Amino acid sequence: MSSPSSKAQEAREAVAVRLREMRLDAGITGRELAVRCGWSESKSSRIEHAKTPPSDADIRAWCTACGMPGNADDLIAANRQADSMYVQWKRLQRTGLRRLQESGVPLYQQTRQFHVYCSNVVPGFFQTPGYATALLTSIAQFRGTPDDVSDAVKARMSRSRVISEGGRRFAILVEEAVLRYRIGSAEIMAAQLGHLLSVMALPSISLGIIPFTAHRQAWPLETFTIFDGQRVHVETLSAAIKETQPSDVSLYLKAFGNLKDVAVYGADARTLITSGINALS
Repeated sequence: MSSPSSKAQEAREAVAVRLREMRLDAGITGRELAVRCGWSESKSSRIEHAKTPPSDADIRAWCTACGMPGNADDLIAANRQADSMYVQWKRLQRTGLRRLQESGVPLYQQTRQFHVYCSNVVPGFFQTPGYATALLTSIAQFRGTPDDVSDAVKARMSRSRVISEGGRRFAILVEEAVLRYRIGSAEIMAAQLGHLLSVMALPSISLGIIPFTAHRQAWPLETFTIFDGQRVHVETLSAAIKETQPSDVSLYLKAFGNLKDVAVYGADARTLITSGINALS
């Protein structure tokens, strides 16, 4: 499977090819198209060669110049999808962290089945205010974003209410290492792990923990969330990645299934969490 960033570029190139074919079908040169659109010929060339991503207005102007304004909406949708497949965190977080937390609310509200795998931190659904504050503070400092951590934590807590609103199912997997990584003070970690013991009792939640000693079928992966088996959000150090191609979504579902098979649940999971709490003293 090609990387998400390369697939995003391929999607942009596909839009560029469609724009070029439209110009050729209209029987006009790049220079003539530029005159009709009111921009430079070099801009037309950059768009056609996927060097410069077109704006919505650019696409509408291009389609109109080619006498095909009815093609604009589909091309704009394809262009937006390509643009959203691979988005660097520095772009998403340029105004701070609060807005990013709030932007996910509509998707969370409409989703009925969540599959979440976390290899590095406690899932956002289950974070306490103290843990979230420590985590988001370190992110803001690392990325140099505006300091709106307090508001971002409030937004995250508000978004997390979906776990108690009913009508949803949450299949959550975490690596045992998540229970041991010190995010914040020992007191913050103890409260966080205690909270995990509470939320795992909710009937809508299936919390599995993959022990250090598990005989693995799948290696530890990047953190990802699958929404209703239709889209995947993947978190890397540099970017947020969205996968919607069915074959790629199926790949993550397969990985989740392999990881689930080696996880422990119920009393065994509580034992690992309690062990993590005891290790803090």
